[in-house]
Amino acid sequence: MIPVRWEEIAALRLGRLEGGRPGDLVTGVKADSREVGPGDLFVALNTGVAFVQDARARGAATLVPDDQEAALAALASLVRARSEARVVAVVGSSGKTTTKDILGALCAPHAPTIWAEASLNNELGLPLTVLRLEPETEILVVEMGMRGLGQIAALCAIARPELALVPSIGPEHLELVGSVERAAEANAEAIAALPPGGVAVVPAQAPALEPYLRRDDLVYRRFHSAEVERAGDRWRFRVDGAAVELELPFTQRHLAVNTLAALHAYAALGLPLERAAEGVPRIRLSPWRGEELALPGGGLVVNDAYNANPDSMRAALEHLVARAGARRRVAVLGEMAELGEASERYHREIAELAAELGVLVLGVGEGARRYSPAAWAADAEEAVELARSLLRPGDVVLVKASRAVGLEGIAERIANFADEWSPS
Repeated sequence: MIPVRWEEIAALRLGRLEGGRPGDLVTGVKADSREVGPGDLFVALNTGVAFVQDARARGAATLVPDDQEAALAALASLVRARSEARVVAVVGSSGKTTTKDILGALCAPHAPTIWAEASLNNELGLPLTVLRLEPETEILVVEMGMRGLGQIAALCAIARPELALVPSIGPEHLELVGSVERAAEANAEAIAALPPGGVAVVPAQAPALEPYLRRDDLVYRRFHSAEVERAGDRWRFRVDGAAVELELPFTQRHLAVNTLAALHAYAALGLPLERAAEGVPRIRLSPWRGEELALPGGGLVVNDAYNANPDSMRAALEHLVARAGARRRVAVLGEMAELGEASERYHREIAELAAELGVLVLGVGEGARRYSPAAWAADAEEAVELARSLLRPGDVVLVKASRAVGLEGIAERIANFADEWSPS
């Protein structure tokens, strides 16, 4: 972290601050007491107050904040003000974390780059990412989630991005924002926050976003899914009129489209398209986003259980069919949460798509009954037992749901019991 003097932190009056003295430099701010040492400031978030003494024993100073969100925002703003790094804000309805991971990896060989870990994208996670800035950092890629109007604007006030990247706009958090148009408005707060001359990378096909684009003093780069095609074991992209070929560690087309969006941001940062492949070995997608596990008999299970909305569910089912080929397709699906009054319609559309694609659906949880599944389980535990009786060697299986359903462990358990299958 960019060093900050102890007395500067004390002057912010953020809460109970202990373990330092004037003249000391704080060189790290962390929320996990197991990761701290001398020079660090441990900020006790939520139940973290129970670990204050542990942090002190490790040589760290400690802060028990009066308001944890305000405290992290103040600390992160202090550090951000001392950095000349170019900040990219990744927002949107789906694909944020994947796009962030890809962009960070592509940039890293060419400039000192920091990108958010996992899905640290809220009022606590974003400041913790900003607090990782080092004096030599040139690019910071942050992810910003939203659950209502005004939240992305508040995160932008901390991170101060100069480039906004929007992988997609679609149905998300409709119980809270009311419509796709309001979701677009909320995500467009990142574009509104850009300085004059800033760059926005947006989908060419996102009509809900168009009314909220600031047009007079920004540069827009639009990407289209037609600019991506499969070329044997590689993906071919069109960016700025040039062809870019990459051998990526995934086969999902929607992830390749996320890569296209990342390539546009990469180019906007002035990085060399002809050397984009140098960052590919660094791509590590966050857990439960299209991970594949091989099954006996030539089958596989795709763990895409981190989250789900209508657009990502549709893309996952289409990828399931593409991966399965002539093999049997099975989808273990939980509900798509927070879709409000449109929930019934969206679930019915997914049910119709699954039927059209020839996918056998195993529903999990009460909300999944709306898929009209061929089989149904009340919870993840029951779903595993039901899958044990339904699945057979050679099946290609998708596991997907909103995070609240808790299906992320099912794929590994399917792989474990599949090891018991007798060779066919």
